[in-house]
Amino acid sequence: MANHNYTEASVKTLSSTEHIRLRPGMYIGRLGGGGHAEDGIYVLLKETIDNSVDEFTMGFGKKIEVELADRTLRVRDYGRGIPLGKVLDCVSIINTGAKYDSETFKKAVGLNGVGQKAVNALSVSYRAQSVRDGQTKIVEFVQGKLKKDHKILKSSERNGTIIEFTPDAALFGQDFCFRAEFIEDLLWKYAFLNRGLTLTFNGKPFKSENGLQDLLQKELSGDPLYPIIHLEGEDIEVAFTHGAHYGEEYFSFVNGQHTTMGGTHLTAFREALVETVRNFFKKDYDSADVRQSIDAAISLRVIEPVFESQTKTKLGSNDLAPGGPAIRDFIGKFIQQSLDVFLHKNRETADVLRRKFEDSERERKELSGIRSLARERAKKASLHNRKLRDCRLHLGDRAERSEDSTLFIVEGDSAAGSLTACRDVQTQAVFALKGKPLNTYGLSKKVIYENEEFHLLQSALNIEEGLDGLRYNRVVIATDADVDGMHIRLLLISFFLQFFPDLIRNGHLYLLETPLFRVRNKKETHYCYSEPEKRDAISKLGPGAEITRFKGLGEISAGEFKDFIGEDIRLEPVNLAHLHSSDELLGFYMGKNTPERQDFIIDHLRIEKDLIEV
Repeated sequence: MANHNYTEASVKTLSSTEHIRLRPGMYIGRLGGGGHAEDGIYVLLKETIDNSVDEFTMGFGKKIEVELADRTLRVRDYGRGIPLGKVLDCVSIINTGAKYDSETFKKAVGLNGVGQKAVNALSVSYRAQSVRDGQTKIVEFVQGKLKKDHKILKSSERNGTIIEFTPDAALFGQDFCFRAEFIEDLLWKYAFLNRGLTLTFNGKPFKSENGLQDLLQKELSGDPLYPIIHLEGEDIEVAFTHGAHYGEEYFSFVNGQHTTMGGTHLTAFREALVETVRNFFKKDYDSADVRQSIDAAISLRVIEPVFESQTKTKLGSNDLAPGGPAIRDFIGKFIQQSLDVFLHKNRETADVLRRKFEDSERERKELSGIRSLARERAKKASLHNRKLRDCRLHLGDRAERSEDSTLFIVEGDSAAGSLTACRDVQTQAVFALKGKPLNTYGLSKKVIYENEEFHLLQSALNIEEGLDGLRYNRVVIATDADVDGMHIRLLLISFFLQFFPDLIRNGHLYLLETPLFRVRNKKETHYCYSEPEKRDAISKLGPGAEITRFKGLGEISAGEFKDFIGEDIRLEPVNLAHLHSSDELLGFYMGKNTPERQDFIIDHLRIEKDLIEV
C-alpha cells in the first residue's frame, strides 16, 4: 500500500481568489466553452448585469450597455456607481458588498458579495471603473490579482459603473467563444422582467412594454389556443396560455433571476393553477390534464431570497420575506383571486380552457389502454433486445461523474459496434436504430406506444412522465455525414420536438460531429471535419499523403472512434433560438409534400453541369 503522509503540511489555506480558480464550479456552476447557454462564461456576464439591474430596481439608471469585442465583454450602467473608496474591495474581497443592507438594496438578486469577485478571479484581465458625482476610480486585475489601483480623478462622465473582463482561456478552454444568440436571449429576459429598462448589445436595443406577456409571445412554439392571460400584483407577475404541443413549459424568475430549476415559487404556481380551475369549473380535473401543453411564466420579488446554490437556479425560500407570508399561500391567494375574476370576465377564454382540459383527459384515457400493451410488449422485447448498451452511471445518481452520462443514438449495428467497443462504460450508453425512424410529424402521442423503436427509446431515456427521470444528461444523435444520415437526424429532431420539446429546451440534445476525412503519412495522422481542414492537412503532410473519406460511422475503427468521443469530442447543441417558428418549420420540412417545399426544391435545383462550372 502506498504511504501517503498526512501532516501539518498537507493542510492548506487558500485565498479567496485561489479558491475560486481552483473550484470554479462552486461559484459559476460549470465551465464550458460557450456552446451551452448555461456555460460559465455567460454566468460571468449575468453576475455583472445582475448588479446593474439591481441599481435599476432601486430607481437608478434606465439603461445598461453590453459590448462584445472578440472575447472581451464591457458592461456599462448609469446607476449610482460603486462608492469610490470601496471599488477595490467590492470587486476583489469576497463577502463584501451593499446587498447585505436590505434598505439600500431591497429584493435584489445579488446577495452574497461573491459574484463580481468570481468574475474577477476567473478573468485573464479585469477592469472596474466607477463614476460618481464628478469623480472616477479605476482598478485593474490579471487573473484576480491586482495590477493597478488608480487614483481618484475628476470626470465629466455620467454616474455609473463600467466593468470590462476577458474570461481566462486557461480555465474555459483555448477555443471558448461567446455566442450572440445566448447573450441576446439573456438580455431579452432582463428586458421582459424590468419594464422601463433598456439594454443594448453592441448597439442593438432590448426593451419590453408588456413584461412576461412579451416573453411568452416570443417563446411560444406555435399559435396559442387563446390570448395570453396576463396577471399582475405587488411583487408578482404571471402570464400563461396553452398550445398544441406536448409537455409543460415554464419560465420562472425571482428578483429578475431566471430560476431554470424552478423552486418553491414554481411549485406553488402549478398547484394554485390546478386548484383555481377546479374551483371555477366545479370539476375535479386531473392535474396532468390542466397543465398539459401549458406555456407559463412567473416572476416573484422576495426580500432576502434563499437560493440552493451561488448560481441561483433554484429558489429554496419558503417565505416572501423574513417573518412574512409563506410563498405558497401568497401565490395561491393571488392566483385564486385574480384568475377567478379573469375567467368570469372572459367567458370565451374559459370555454376554450374547458375544451382543452376535456381533450387532454380524453387523450390520456385513450393512451392508458395502449400503454399497458406497449409495456408488456417492451418487457418481452427487452429480454432479447440489444438496442441499448447501457452505461453504469446515470443523471441523478449521487456520483461524481453522473453529469457526464451520455446516450449515443446511432444508425445500424455496425456503427453501434464500433462505438460500443471504445466507449467509456461508466458514462456512455449506445442506442442502435435499425434504419430510418418513422416521420412523426402530425401524429399523436400514441405513435410512441405503437412503434416499438420509439417506445424503447422513450423507455431508455425514462422521459414518459417528463424530464424529472431523465437518465442521461446528454442525448447525442450520431449519424453518418451523408444524405441518409442527415435525414435520420431530421426525423429524430422532429420526434423530440413534437413530443419531448423540453429535452431540447433544457439543452440535453446534441449532434455528434465526426471527421469526414483522414489524411496521413507514415509519421502523422490528421482527422479533418471539413474541406478547409483537409486542405490544411494536405499542405502539412505533402501531396503524397493518403486521404480517406469516411462515408459512414461503421467504417471508422473502434481505435479511431475513441478519439472522437473522448475528451476532444465535438458536440453541436440543438437549441430552439427561434422556437416560435418551429411549427412552421416542421410543417415545411416534414409535412406531406407541401407546395412550398416543392417550389423551394425546384427554385434551388442545380444540375451536375452547374456544379462543375461553379
